[in-house]
Amino acid sequence: KNGNIRNYSIYLKEDLLFGYLEYHGNDFTADMAKMAPDPKTQEWWSIMMPMQQPLTTRPPGEWWADMEEVFHID
Repeated sequence: KNGNIRNYSIYLKEDLLFGYLEYHGNDFTADMAKMAPDPKTQEWWSIMMPMQQPLTTRPPGEWWADMEEVFHID
């Protein structure tokens, strides 16, 4: 919650890992930079990174691919 992230879920289907989160802050980059040195975050990344392969269509330097919401209903 210190990174202003809420409603965070991760889904797995075969070999595709999909994460969903809602960001409730004003500066995503700064909040992620503050969260990065956290020991639990580092532990989580060390477990998860070897299991991930970014999409080949991502821009250079981007690990996660941003997605466009095409439908939403409350």
